[in-house]
Amino acid sequence: MNVDKLIDDVIRREGGYSNHPADRGGPTNWGVTEQVARAWGYFGDMRALPRSAAVTIYKNRYWSGPKFDQVAAICPAIGDELFDTAVNMGVSAAGKFLQRALNVLNRGATDYPDIGTDGMIGPMTLHALEGFMKKRGAEGGEVLRKALDGLQCALYVELAEGRPANEAFAYGWIASRIGQ
Repeated sequence: MNVDKLIDDVIRREGGYSNHPADRGGPTNWGVTEQVARAWGYFGDMRALPRSAAVTIYKNRYWSGPKFDQVAAICPAIGDELFDTAVNMGVSAAGKFLQRALNVLNRGATDYPDIGTDGMIGPMTLHALEGFMKKRGAEGGEVLRKALDGLQCALYVELAEGRPANEAFAYGWIASRIGQ
């Protein structure tokens, strides 16, 4: 899948302008929070955030910036999964999920060395992913994607348990983001 299709899918899921009272993200348009829009230089009313600005943010903040494009070059399904997770939970969370999963799937560091879980995709994470894919192939990619989904789903449950207002979003998070 290419990044433009991924972005179109996210924008379709996220919809247009929203300012749900239980959402700590505040005003959001195209799935981009006001805080993120401001960080990328947009200072207008969030209702008027151009779709093109959202696309630029998605490409830079959630695809090429965190190097998920490089992950996708090794395993497209994992790059796609990380992009979607990052949009909803943050870049660091998505990176940590990948690193944690790779560490527990390396058979005691016999397939490739353990890596740090700092959430940043760098040479060691990419090397570990290459080692995993070399050892496990396409089937392994699907197992890794399931592990990422499991970590993501567990965090959704924890978020709702820890802040009852998040229960307003838990069903939608799980329905639209897990196993897609």
